[in-house]
Amino acid sequence: MTERPKPSHEPVSAREPLVFIVEDDESMRRALSNLFQSVGLEVEIFGSASEMLHSKLPDVVSCLVLDVRLPGLSGLDVQAELAKANIDIPIVFMTGHGDIPMTVRAMQGGAVDFLTKPFRDQDMLDAVTRAIERDRKRRETHRMFANVRTHFDTLTPREREILALVSSGLMNKQIAAELGLAEITVKIHRGHVMKKMGARSVADLVRKAETLGIFCPRAP
Repeated sequence: MTERPKPSHEPVSAREPLVFIVEDDESMRRALSNLFQSVGLEVEIFGSASEMLHSKLPDVVSCLVLDVRLPGLSGLDVQAELAKANIDIPIVFMTGHGDIPMTVRAMQGGAVDFLTKPFRDQDMLDAVTRAIERDRKRRETHRMFANVRTHFDTLTPREREILALVSSGLMNKQIAAELGLAEITVKIHRGHVMKKMGARSVADLVRKAETLGIFCPRAP
């Protein structure tokens, strides 16, 4: 499509946030593209829902500005298809013919905002800013979880037991009694756990355990 900018060869981390626009009206596509580019955002444009759904979306901080009424699949259909495919991208809906049920459905589906045309440029920019920030935080949380999980996978079964008990607040002596080990053995295992998990302190170790949803498997 001639309106679509050429793909960037920069690494994802070096790129500006990207706004995907799905809108069948050419003048609206152009206006939105100019608006977002004026504040330093990259833009990728689609004239239909199917065109977007059949494209490989770059792995970069982004959001989707989506018209509700489109030829073929509607914007709400796109939202449902993305959810089915486990593609988590914040959506800002826009429409010239909105109603309460439509708005409720969009927001229950996780939309960031639902703007009725004509809308103020600033309202759209504010909505897109919120959407991009949501995606940025989601990606950061995912990176943190993946990093902690990678460290956790290096632990032995015994070390995982120690981690669970430490995260429940037990001291070395209590853990030793719980597992039938010598206290010095628990101390050694605990040191290995701290090192493998990259924990700077016990509090940091507990935070990492909470990130993974680790809890003490003991009976109450």
